[in-house]
Amino acid sequence: MTNTSIDLQVQPWKHLHEGPLFTGDLKQQLSDFKVVESLSFTPSNSGEHTLIELEKTGLNTAFVAEQMAKFGQLPLRAISYAGRKDKYASTSQWFGVYHGGAKKPNWHDFALEGTKILQIVQNDRKLRTGAISKNTFTILLRNISAVSNTALQDRVDAITEFGVPNYFGNQRFGEIIKPDGSVQLGGNLLLAQKLIDGEAIRNRNKNSMAISALRSWLFNQFVSQRISKYPAHSHINGDALSLAGTNSFFVYDDADQDNNKQNGEQVSDNTISERLKSKDLFVTAPLWGKGELDTQFQAREFELKTASEYALVCRTLEGLGLKQQRRPILIFVQDFTAEISDNCAQLSFSLPSGCFATSVLREIAQVSIGSKQS
Repeated sequence: MTNTSIDLQVQPWKHLHEGPLFTGDLKQQLSDFKVVESLSFTPSNSGEHTLIELEKTGLNTAFVAEQMAKFGQLPLRAISYAGRKDKYASTSQWFGVYHGGAKKPNWHDFALEGTKILQIVQNDRKLRTGAISKNTFTILLRNISAVSNTALQDRVDAITEFGVPNYFGNQRFGEIIKPDGSVQLGGNLLLAQKLIDGEAIRNRNKNSMAISALRSWLFNQFVSQRISKYPAHSHINGDALSLAGTNSFFVYDDADQDNNKQNGEQVSDNTISERLKSKDLFVTAPLWGKGELDTQFQAREFELKTASEYALVCRTLEGLGLKQQRRPILIFVQDFTAEISDNCAQLSFSLPSGCFATSVLREIAQVSIGSKQS
């Protein structure tokens, strides 16, 4: 690894399908991008933790959490949330509150412009990050260029069957709103560049966003190069293959069929191909950090070569104490519908926790972010 400089940019990472079908305007109004979060569990309706489902518009999750802590006269660590949601959207998400020995406020009295309390329930456990079964998106694209319903439906069908690259979306990399109302992507990457340059970011929230943006940017590079070099739906020797719905994985060795097992069961090459096709297994790429890569053989060689191209980023992430993790290179959409009407296209679909709607959207349309109005 010999790189001494890196230019962090939101890049045109490789498409899985044939590229966008049409152009359109995204987020001309905040209500054009809606997200509804579904928890992965049913609240117990009793216990010392308060769960609040809150609708927010034009606000980021961390800011809302800060305001909730202030209202409840609680330390910020007493407020948790299952996931961050886009600022420039209308989103419904859950927050958790632990009062400890403090007096419990009437959360129905919480008033913050741009928010609305939907429901309040008690739970016996803290709301943890990632406790989401799915996020459901409804997206309206305005001023679209000419495209037929048939062409759009064909692309929806292709995405449903073959998925899309599991890229981290542009909101992970930050959006800077300029005085003229236009948007410059990559604000968090500007912070990430400071990390690479050895500068300290004293604000904890900004430091966290910078680290996340840097690691996500590198993951996208791995995925883009992987699907450029190898078929997206095939495995290579030494791949770390994850089981759908879990964080566990096993490494496939095509030269050791007798000992090649997952959960105690022998797994053949044909079985791997079938399970990849049925979306039971997923090829993964590294979320970079300290330690050895989990892959072996051909897959490890590919990942080491890719890492050498971004050595400075790798060293920075290792120096920050992050550990090697894995993430699937593809995501699959559920309940996908699309409709064209009045020069607009409305898309609706669900994704697993941690996946980005904009990674689906980029396989359909090339969008411009419009002025954001409530």
